[in-house]
Amino acid sequence: MTTILHPTYFPSISHFVAMEQADAILFEVEDNFQKQTNRNRTYIYSPNGLQLLNIPVKHNKTNLQKTKDIIIDSDYDWQKQHFKSLETAYRGSPFYEYFEDDLRKLFEKKHHFLLDLNFETLEFIENSLRYKFAHTKTTAYEVEINSSEITDHRMLVNGKKDLSSFERYIQVFDEKHGFLNNLSILDLLFSEGKYTIDYLREQQL
Repeated sequence: MTTILHPTYFPSISHFVAMEQADAILFEVEDNFQKQTNRNRTYIYSPNGLQLLNIPVKHNKTNLQKTKDIIIDSDYDWQKQHFKSLETAYRGSPFYEYFEDDLRKLFEKKHHFLLDLNFETLEFIENSLRYKFAHTKTTAYEVEINSSEITDHRMLVNGKKDLSSFERYIQVFDEKHGFLNNLSILDLLFSEGKYTIDYLREQQL
């Protein structure tokens, strides 16, 4: 079965559960950009609890832009802020140090298009896990998928509509704030390392 998903910024665990359990992955790249979705944001576990990392983007007046045309607003030094937030959140985790250098390199790059960055965050996860999520991309946008061969998980891009619930794993600050469910895949990676794939295979959407 093919699963269709939006490419997002350091995708949520639910995205990777869907990807790991799919026979084939199709990424939606012909959609219109929507604000306040995970297209340009992700959630991590900071010392103060849930923290949003948001990428500033440029908007036009009509607000009808394709996601693939969205340009990152480079007037803000968001890369420095995001890397520092991740360092603060996860330097005490079991596996952060193994991936820190490659993570820093990603944030030292200047990305023009949001979609390019999102695919590069996927590549970072693949390289970290030494595991390839082979995929193709859409060539046209369809509001409804009328195929029994495709599972539509595009709604996962909207965190408010993603009600996925997963098994508990040890998080850095869980004794302080409890278990936070379905964060960025980075939270799982830094906590579980090479066992991340095993965890994903055991979960259900």
